[in-house]
Amino acid sequence: MTDLPGRENDPNENPFAMFGSPEQIAAAMRQFADMLSAPQSAGPVNWDMAKNIARHAVVAEGDPSVMEGERRQIVDALNLADLWLNEATTLPSGVTSPQAWSRSEWIEKTVPVWKQLCEPIAARMVETMGGTLSATGLPPEAQAMAGPLMGMLKQMGGMMVGQQLGQALGTLAREVVGSSDIGLPLSDTAALLPGGIAAFSEGLETPAEEIRIYLALREAAHHRLFQHVPWLRAHLLGAVEEYARGITVDVSALEGKLQGLDLNNPEQLQEILGGGELLKPEETERQKAALVRLETALALVEGWVATVVDESAEGKLPSATALAETVRRRRATGGPAERTFATLVGLELRPRRLREAAALWKALTAERGVEGRDAVWNHPDLMPTADDLADPDSFVKGEARFDLSALEEPKDDEE
Repeated sequence: MTDLPGRENDPNENPFAMFGSPEQIAAAMRQFADMLSAPQSAGPVNWDMAKNIARHAVVAEGDPSVMEGERRQIVDALNLADLWLNEATTLPSGVTSPQAWSRSEWIEKTVPVWKQLCEPIAARMVETMGGTLSATGLPPEAQAMAGPLMGMLKQMGGMMVGQQLGQALGTLAREVVGSSDIGLPLSDTAALLPGGIAAFSEGLETPAEEIRIYLALREAAHHRLFQHVPWLRAHLLGAVEEYARGITVDVSALEGKLQGLDLNNPEQLQEILGGGELLKPEETERQKAALVRLETALALVEGWVATVVDESAEGKLPSATALAETVRRRRATGGPAERTFATLVGLELRPRRLREAAALWKALTAERGVEGRDAVWNHPDLMPTADDLADPDSFVKGEARFDLSALEEPKDDEE
Protein backbone atom coordinates (compact mmCIF):
# COMPACT_ATOMS: atom_id res chain seq x y z
CA MET A 1 0.00 0.00 0.00
CA THR A 2 1.47 3.31 -1.01
CA ASP A 3 2.04 6.15 1.43
CA LEU A 4 1.80 8.88 -1.19
CA PRO A 5 -0.50 11.75 -0.24
CA GLY A 6 -3.91 11.69 -1.89
CA ARG A 7 -3.84 7.96 -2.57
CA GLU A 8 -5.66 6.93 0.59
CA ASN A 9 -8.98 6.47 -1.25
CA ASP A 10 -7.62 5.10 -4.52
CA PRO A 11 -9.79 2.01 -5.21
CA ASN A 12 -6.83 0.32 -6.85
CA GLU A 13 -5.02 0.57 -3.53
CA ASN A 14 -8.00 0.00 -1.25
CA PRO A 15 -10.82 -1.86 -2.99
CA PHE A 16 -13.19 -1.21 -0.08
CA ALA A 17 -12.56 2.53 0.18
CA MET A 18 -15.71 3.40 -1.73
CA PHE A 19 -17.74 1.68 0.99
CA GLY A 20 -16.03 3.37 3.93
CA SER A 21 -13.49 2.18 6.45
CA PRO A 22 -13.23 -1.45 7.58
CA GLU A 23 -14.83 -0.40 10.87
CA GLN A 24 -17.80 1.08 8.98
CA ILE A 25 -18.17 -2.07 6.90
CA ALA A 26 -18.08 -4.23 10.02
CA ALA A 27 -20.71 -2.04 11.68
CA ALA A 28 -22.90 -2.25 8.58
CA MET A 29 -22.60 -6.01 8.52
CA ARG A 30 -23.71 -6.20 12.13
CA GLN A 31 -26.54 -3.77 11.44
CA PHE A 32 -27.85 -5.93 8.62
CA ALA A 33 -27.16 -9.28 10.30
CA ASP A 34 -30.80 -9.96 11.07
CA MET A 35 -31.87 -9.03 7.57
CA LEU A 36 -29.24 -11.20 5.93
CA SER A 37 -30.08 -14.19 8.12
CA ALA A 38 -33.66 -14.21 6.85
CA PRO A 39 -34.64 -17.28 4.82
CA GLN A 40 -33.74 -16.85 1.18
CA SER A 41 -36.47 -16.93 -1.46
CA ALA A 42 -36.25 -18.72 -4.80
CA GLY A 43 -36.74 -15.51 -6.78
CA PRO A 44 -35.36 -11.98 -6.68
CA VAL A 45 -37.80 -10.83 -3.99
CA ASN A 46 -38.23 -12.12 -0.46
CA TRP A 47 -42.01 -12.15 -0.52
CA ASP A 48 -42.34 -13.21 3.10
CA MET A 49 -40.53 -10.01 4.01
CA ALA A 50 -42.66 -7.99 1.58
CA LYS A 51 -45.86 -9.40 3.07
CA ASN A 52 -44.69 -8.67 6.61
CA ILE A 53 -43.80 -5.08 5.74
CA ALA A 54 -47.17 -4.58 4.01
CA ARG A 55 -49.06 -6.05 6.96
CA HIS A 56 -47.15 -3.91 9.45
CA ALA A 57 -48.00 -0.83 7.37
CA VAL A 58 -51.73 -1.48 7.52
CA VAL A 59 -51.74 -2.60 11.15
CA ALA A 60 -49.92 0.59 12.15
CA GLU A 61 -52.93 2.61 10.99
CA GLY A 62 -55.50 0.17 12.27
CA ASP A 63 -56.70 -3.00 10.58
CA PRO A 64 -59.40 -4.58 12.73
CA SER A 65 -60.68 -8.04 11.92
CA VAL A 66 -63.92 -8.18 9.98
CA MET A 67 -66.84 -8.48 12.37
CA GLU A 68 -69.64 -10.97 11.70
CA GLY A 69 -72.13 -8.18 11.04
CA GLU A 70 -69.81 -6.60 8.47
CA ARG A 71 -69.24 -9.95 6.84
CA ARG A 72 -72.98 -10.54 6.44
CA GLN A 73 -73.47 -7.07 4.95
CA ILE A 74 -70.72 -7.66 2.38
CA VAL A 75 -71.91 -11.14 1.43
CA ASP A 76 -75.51 -9.94 1.10
CA ALA A 77 -74.43 -6.97 -1.01
CA LEU A 78 -72.38 -9.15 -3.39
CA ASN A 79 -75.19 -11.70 -3.75
CA LEU A 80 -77.76 -8.95 -4.42
CA ALA A 81 -75.45 -7.24 -6.90
CA ASP A 82 -74.96 -10.54 -8.69
CA LEU A 83 -78.72 -10.92 -9.10
CA TRP A 84 -79.06 -7.41 -10.50
CA LEU A 85 -76.32 -8.07 -13.04
CA ASN A 86 -78.35 -10.92 -14.53
CA GLU A 87 -80.57 -8.26 -16.11
CA ALA A 88 -77.67 -6.38 -17.71
CA THR A 89 -75.36 -9.04 -19.17
CA THR A 90 -75.48 -12.49 -20.71
CA LEU A 91 -72.29 -13.53 -18.91
CA PRO A 92 -73.17 -15.89 -16.04
CA SER A 93 -72.38 -15.29 -12.41
CA GLY A 94 -68.76 -15.15 -11.31
CA VAL A 95 -69.56 -14.95 -7.59
CA THR A 96 -69.39 -18.38 -5.97
CA SER A 97 -68.21 -17.73 -2.41
CA PRO A 98 -68.31 -13.97 -1.67
CA GLN A 99 -66.05 -12.86 1.14
CA ALA A 100 -65.24 -9.88 3.33
CA TRP A 101 -61.55 -9.25 3.89
CA SER A 102 -59.49 -7.18 6.23
CA ARG A 103 -56.63 -5.27 4.65
CA SER A 104 -54.14 -7.88 5.87
CA GLU A 105 -56.20 -10.62 4.24
CA TRP A 106 -56.23 -8.68 0.97
CA ILE A 107 -52.42 -8.60 1.06
CA GLU A 108 -52.13 -12.31 1.79
CA LYS A 109 -54.63 -13.41 -0.85
CA THR A 110 -53.38 -11.21 -3.71
CA VAL A 111 -49.61 -11.77 -3.37
CA PRO A 112 -49.53 -14.69 -5.87
CA VAL A 113 -50.62 -12.36 -8.69
CA TRP A 114 -48.30 -9.58 -7.51
CA LYS A 115 -45.42 -12.06 -7.82
CA GLN A 116 -46.30 -12.61 -11.46
CA LEU A 117 -46.56 -8.88 -12.12
CA CYS A 118 -43.54 -7.62 -10.18
CA GLU A 119 -40.80 -10.23 -10.37
CA PRO A 120 -39.60 -9.41 -13.92
CA ILE A 121 -38.76 -5.82 -13.02
CA ALA A 122 -37.59 -6.76 -9.52
CA ALA A 123 -35.10 -9.21 -11.01
CA ARG A 124 -33.82 -6.52 -13.33
CA MET A 125 -33.35 -4.09 -10.45
CA VAL A 126 -31.40 -6.61 -8.36
CA GLU A 127 -29.23 -7.84 -11.22
CA THR A 128 -28.43 -4.32 -12.38
CA MET A 129 -27.48 -3.22 -8.90
CA GLY A 130 -25.16 -6.19 -8.48
CA GLY A 131 -23.61 -5.67 -11.91
CA THR A 132 -23.12 -1.95 -11.33
CA LEU A 133 -21.40 -2.54 -8.02
CA SER A 134 -19.16 -5.16 -9.59
CA ALA A 135 -18.18 -2.86 -12.47
CA THR A 136 -16.83 0.02 -10.41
CA GLY A 137 -13.45 -0.04 -12.14
CA LEU A 138 -11.73 -2.36 -9.68
CA PRO A 139 -8.94 -4.53 -11.07
CA PRO A 140 -9.68 -8.30 -11.20
CA GLU A 141 -7.74 -9.09 -8.04
CA ALA A 142 -9.57 -6.36 -6.13
CA GLN A 143 -12.93 -7.58 -7.45
CA ALA A 144 -12.07 -11.07 -6.17
CA MET A 145 -11.30 -9.65 -2.75
CA ALA A 146 -14.54 -7.68 -2.77
CA GLY A 147 -16.61 -10.64 -3.95
CA PRO A 148 -18.22 -11.47 -0.60
CA LEU A 149 -19.08 -7.82 -0.06
CA MET A 150 -20.60 -7.57 -3.53
CA GLY A 151 -22.69 -10.65 -2.86
CA MET A 152 -23.89 -9.16 0.39
CA LEU A 153 -24.85 -5.91 -1.32
CA LYS A 154 -26.71 -7.77 -4.05
CA GLN A 155 -28.57 -9.73 -1.40
CA MET A 156 -29.41 -6.52 0.42
CA GLY A 157 -30.55 -5.03 -2.88
CA GLY A 158 -33.03 -7.86 -3.33
CA MET A 159 -34.29 -7.33 0.18
CA MET A 160 -34.62 -3.60 -0.36
CA VAL A 161 -36.67 -4.26 -3.50
CA GLY A 162 -38.83 -6.51 -1.36
CA GLN A 163 -39.14 -3.71 1.17
CA GLN A 164 -40.20 -1.29 -1.56
CA LEU A 165 -42.83 -3.73 -2.82
CA GLY A 166 -44.06 -4.35 0.70
CA GLN A 167 -44.47 -0.64 1.36
CA ALA A 168 -46.30 -0.16 -1.95
CA LEU A 169 -48.70 -3.03 -1.23
CA GLY A 170 -49.26 -1.72 2.29
CA THR A 171 -50.19 1.69 0.87
CA LEU A 172 -52.47 0.15 -1.74
CA ALA A 173 -54.17 -2.08 0.84
CA ARG A 174 -55.28 1.01 2.74
CA GLU A 175 -57.11 2.33 -0.35
CA VAL A 176 -58.64 -0.61 -2.22
CA VAL A 177 -62.27 -1.61 -1.71
CA GLY A 178 -62.10 -5.09 -3.24
CA SER A 179 -60.12 -7.57 -5.29
CA SER A 180 -60.57 -5.83 -8.65
CA ASP A 181 -59.71 -2.15 -8.08
CA ILE A 182 -56.68 -2.12 -10.31
CA GLY A 183 -58.52 -3.66 -13.26
CA LEU A 184 -56.52 -6.89 -13.14
CA PRO A 185 -57.71 -10.19 -11.65
CA LEU A 186 -55.94 -10.32 -8.29
CA SER A 187 -58.10 -13.16 -6.95
CA ASP A 188 -60.60 -15.75 -8.14
CA THR A 189 -62.82 -14.82 -5.20
CA ALA A 190 -65.15 -11.83 -5.16
CA ALA A 191 -64.43 -9.88 -2.00
CA LEU A 192 -64.89 -6.42 -0.51
CA LEU A 193 -63.04 -4.74 2.35
CA PRO A 194 -65.20 -3.03 4.97
CA GLY A 195 -62.27 -0.75 5.81
CA GLY A 196 -61.82 0.18 2.16
CA ILE A 197 -65.51 0.92 1.74
CA ALA A 198 -65.41 3.17 4.82
CA ALA A 199 -62.44 5.08 3.38
CA PHE A 200 -64.16 5.41 -0.01
CA SER A 201 -67.29 6.73 1.71
CA GLU A 202 -65.57 9.56 3.56
CA GLY A 203 -67.06 12.91 2.54
CA LEU A 204 -69.89 11.36 0.53
CA GLU A 205 -73.44 12.25 1.54
CA THR A 206 -74.79 8.91 0.35
CA PRO A 207 -76.41 6.13 2.38
CA ALA A 208 -73.84 3.51 3.37
CA GLU A 209 -75.98 0.70 1.99
CA GLU A 210 -76.12 2.27 -1.48
CA ILE A 211 -72.36 2.73 -1.54
CA ARG A 212 -71.83 -0.87 -0.48
CA ILE A 213 -74.17 -2.24 -3.15
CA TYR A 214 -72.69 -0.04 -5.88
CA LEU A 215 -69.15 -1.20 -5.09
CA ALA A 216 -70.44 -4.78 -4.92
CA LEU A 217 -71.87 -4.35 -8.43
CA ARG A 218 -68.44 -3.32 -9.72
CA GLU A 219 -66.72 -6.22 -7.97
CA ALA A 220 -69.25 -8.79 -9.19
CA ALA A 221 -69.12 -7.42 -12.75
CA HIS A 222 -65.34 -7.75 -12.87
CA HIS A 223 -65.59 -11.35 -11.72
CA ARG A 224 -68.18 -12.24 -14.35
CA LEU A 225 -65.82 -10.95 -16.97
CA PHE A 226 -62.67 -12.64 -15.70
CA GLN A 227 -64.39 -15.93 -14.87
CA HIS A 228 -66.17 -16.35 -18.20
CA VAL A 229 -63.84 -14.76 -20.75
CA PRO A 230 -61.11 -17.41 -20.67
CA TRP A 231 -58.51 -15.52 -22.69
CA LEU A 232 -58.81 -12.20 -20.86
CA ARG A 233 -56.68 -12.94 -17.79
CA ALA A 234 -53.71 -14.13 -19.84
CA HIS A 235 -54.15 -11.21 -22.24
CA LEU A 236 -53.96 -8.59 -19.50
CA LEU A 237 -51.20 -10.21 -17.45
CA GLY A 238 -49.26 -10.93 -20.62
CA ALA A 239 -49.46 -7.26 -21.64
CA VAL A 240 -48.11 -6.20 -18.24
CA GLU A 241 -45.27 -8.72 -18.47
CA GLU A 242 -44.45 -7.66 -22.03
CA TYR A 243 -44.22 -4.05 -20.92
CA ALA A 244 -42.13 -4.95 -17.86
CA ARG A 245 -39.63 -6.81 -20.05
CA GLY A 246 -38.97 -3.55 -21.84
CA ILE A 247 -38.23 -1.66 -18.62
CA THR A 248 -34.58 -0.89 -18.09
CA VAL A 249 -32.72 0.42 -15.07
CA ASP A 250 -31.03 3.79 -15.50
CA VAL A 251 -27.49 2.59 -14.83
CA SER A 252 -25.95 6.06 -14.91
CA ALA A 253 -28.45 7.30 -12.31
CA LEU A 254 -27.83 4.22 -10.17
CA GLU A 255 -24.06 4.70 -10.39
CA GLY A 256 -24.49 8.33 -9.34
CA LYS A 257 -26.48 7.30 -6.28
CA LEU A 258 -23.96 4.60 -5.38
CA GLN A 259 -21.07 7.05 -5.39
CA GLY A 260 -21.90 8.24 -1.91
CA LEU A 261 -23.20 4.91 -0.60
CA ASP A 262 -23.01 4.64 3.18
CA LEU A 263 -23.60 1.12 4.44
CA ASN A 264 -24.28 2.51 7.91
CA ASN A 265 -27.39 4.21 6.55
CA PRO A 266 -30.11 1.68 5.60
CA GLU A 267 -32.48 4.52 4.77
CA GLN A 268 -30.09 5.60 2.02
CA LEU A 269 -30.16 2.14 0.45
CA GLN A 270 -33.95 2.24 0.55
CA GLU A 271 -33.92 5.66 -1.11
CA ILE A 272 -31.62 4.38 -3.85
CA LEU A 273 -34.01 1.58 -4.76
CA GLY A 274 -37.23 3.32 -3.80
CA GLY A 275 -39.39 5.32 -6.14
CA GLY A 276 -39.63 4.87 -9.86
CA GLU A 277 -36.99 7.31 -11.06
CA LEU A 278 -34.47 4.53 -11.77
CA LEU A 279 -36.96 2.71 -14.00
CA LYS A 280 -37.41 3.82 -17.57
CA PRO A 281 -39.20 2.23 -20.51
CA GLU A 282 -37.35 1.47 -23.71
CA GLU A 283 -38.72 3.70 -26.45
CA THR A 284 -39.07 0.87 -28.94
CA GLU A 285 -42.00 0.04 -31.19
CA ARG A 286 -42.51 -3.20 -29.29
CA GLN A 287 -42.64 -1.32 -25.99
CA LYS A 288 -45.08 1.25 -27.35
CA ALA A 289 -47.29 -1.50 -28.75
CA ALA A 290 -47.34 -3.28 -25.40
CA LEU A 291 -48.36 -0.06 -23.67
CA VAL A 292 -51.17 0.64 -26.14
CA ARG A 293 -52.40 -2.96 -25.85
CA LEU A 294 -52.43 -2.78 -22.05
CA GLU A 295 -54.08 0.63 -21.82
CA THR A 296 -56.72 -0.34 -24.38
CA ALA A 297 -57.52 -3.63 -22.66
CA LEU A 298 -57.83 -2.00 -19.24
CA ALA A 299 -60.04 0.74 -20.68
CA LEU A 300 -62.29 -1.84 -22.34
CA VAL A 301 -62.63 -3.83 -19.11
CA GLU A 302 -63.43 -0.71 -17.10
CA GLY A 303 -65.78 0.62 -19.77
CA TRP A 304 -67.75 -2.64 -19.93
CA VAL A 305 -67.95 -2.82 -16.13
CA ALA A 306 -69.17 0.77 -15.94
CA THR A 307 -71.78 0.09 -18.63
CA VAL A 308 -73.31 -3.03 -17.05
CA VAL A 309 -73.18 -1.51 -13.56
CA ASP A 310 -75.03 1.58 -14.77
CA GLU A 311 -77.68 -0.60 -16.41
CA SER A 312 -78.01 -2.81 -13.33
CA ALA A 313 -78.34 0.11 -10.93
CA GLU A 314 -80.79 2.12 -13.03
CA GLY A 315 -84.04 2.57 -11.11
CA LYS A 316 -82.65 0.77 -8.07
CA LEU A 317 -79.86 2.96 -6.69
CA PRO A 318 -80.73 6.69 -6.66
CA SER A 319 -77.09 7.64 -6.10
CA ALA A 320 -75.64 5.43 -8.85
CA THR A 321 -74.83 8.31 -11.21
CA ALA A 322 -73.05 10.30 -8.51
CA LEU A 323 -71.12 7.22 -7.36
CA ALA A 324 -70.10 6.44 -10.93
CA GLU A 325 -68.68 9.96 -11.27
CA THR A 326 -66.83 9.55 -7.95
CA VAL A 327 -65.19 6.38 -9.27
CA ARG A 328 -64.26 8.09 -12.56
CA ARG A 329 -62.67 11.04 -10.76
CA ARG A 330 -60.78 8.68 -8.50
CA ARG A 331 -59.31 6.89 -11.49
CA ALA A 332 -58.62 10.02 -13.54
CA THR A 333 -56.68 11.73 -10.74
CA GLY A 334 -54.44 8.75 -10.14
CA GLY A 335 -56.10 6.26 -7.83
CA PRO A 336 -54.76 2.94 -6.55
CA ALA A 337 -54.41 1.34 -9.97
CA GLU A 338 -52.35 4.16 -11.46
CA ARG A 339 -50.03 4.54 -8.47
CA THR A 340 -49.59 0.78 -8.22
CA PHE A 341 -48.36 0.41 -11.79
CA ALA A 342 -46.05 3.40 -11.47
CA THR A 343 -44.49 2.08 -8.26
CA LEU A 344 -44.39 -1.65 -8.88
CA VAL A 345 -43.74 -2.07 -12.61
CA GLY A 346 -42.59 1.39 -13.64
CA LEU A 347 -45.69 2.03 -15.74
CA GLU A 348 -47.18 5.53 -15.71
CA LEU A 349 -50.70 4.37 -16.48
CA ARG A 350 -53.52 6.82 -16.95
CA PRO A 351 -56.96 5.61 -18.04
CA ARG A 352 -57.23 8.21 -20.78
CA ARG A 353 -59.84 6.34 -22.74
CA LEU A 354 -62.34 5.17 -20.15
CA ARG A 355 -65.09 7.44 -21.39
CA GLU A 356 -64.51 6.41 -25.01
CA ALA A 357 -64.62 2.74 -24.04
CA ALA A 358 -67.84 3.17 -22.05
CA ALA A 359 -69.38 5.08 -24.97
CA LEU A 360 -68.44 2.27 -27.36
CA TRP A 361 -70.05 -0.41 -25.15
CA LYS A 362 -73.20 1.69 -24.78
CA ALA A 363 -73.38 2.17 -28.54
CA LEU A 364 -72.95 -1.57 -29.07
CA THR A 365 -75.78 -2.24 -26.63
CA ALA A 366 -78.07 0.16 -28.50
CA GLU A 367 -77.13 -1.26 -31.91
CA ARG A 368 -76.90 -5.00 -31.24
CA GLY A 369 -78.48 -5.56 -27.83
CA VAL A 370 -76.95 -7.02 -24.69
CA GLU A 371 -76.24 -10.39 -26.31
CA GLY A 372 -74.50 -8.86 -29.32
CA ARG A 373 -72.45 -6.55 -27.11
CA ASP A 374 -71.25 -9.35 -24.83
CA ALA A 375 -70.49 -11.61 -27.81
CA VAL A 376 -67.53 -9.35 -28.56
CA TRP A 377 -65.73 -11.00 -25.61
CA ASN A 378 -65.95 -14.41 -27.29
CA HIS A 379 -62.60 -14.03 -29.04
CA PRO A 380 -59.72 -11.55 -28.75
CA ASP A 381 -59.80 -10.95 -32.50
CA LEU A 382 -63.28 -9.46 -32.12
CA MET A 383 -62.22 -6.88 -29.54
CA PRO A 384 -62.05 -3.15 -30.29
CA THR A 385 -58.60 -1.69 -30.87
CA ALA A 386 -57.22 1.67 -29.82
CA ASP A 387 -58.26 3.02 -33.25
CA ASP A 388 -61.79 1.73 -32.69
CA LEU A 389 -62.04 3.74 -29.48
CA ALA A 390 -61.29 6.84 -31.52
CA ASP A 391 -63.94 5.89 -34.13
CA PRO A 392 -66.58 3.81 -32.32
CA ASP A 393 -69.24 4.23 -35.01
CA SER A 394 -67.18 2.32 -37.56
CA PHE A 395 -66.64 -0.51 -35.10
CA VAL A 396 -70.30 -0.68 -34.07
CA LYS A 397 -71.49 -0.83 -37.71
CA GLY A 398 -68.87 -3.40 -38.71
CA GLU A 399 -71.12 -6.42 -38.18
CA ALA A 400 -68.84 -8.85 -39.99
CA ARG A 401 -66.29 -8.54 -37.21
CA PHE A 402 -68.75 -10.07 -34.75
CA ASP A 403 -69.42 -13.25 -36.75
CA LEU A 404 -67.29 -15.98 -35.17
CA SER A 405 -68.19 -18.40 -37.96
CA ALA A 406 -66.18 -16.23 -40.33
CA LEU A 407 -63.07 -17.34 -38.47
CA GLU A 408 -63.73 -20.98 -39.41
CA GLU A 409 -65.29 -20.81 -42.88
CA PRO A 410 -63.08 -21.97 -45.78
CA LYS A 411 -61.96 -19.20 -48.06
CA ASP A 412 -62.22 -21.00 -51.42
CA ASP A 413 -63.51 -17.88 -53.08
CA GLU A 414 -60.33 -16.03 -52.25
CA GLU A 415 -58.20 -17.00 -55.22
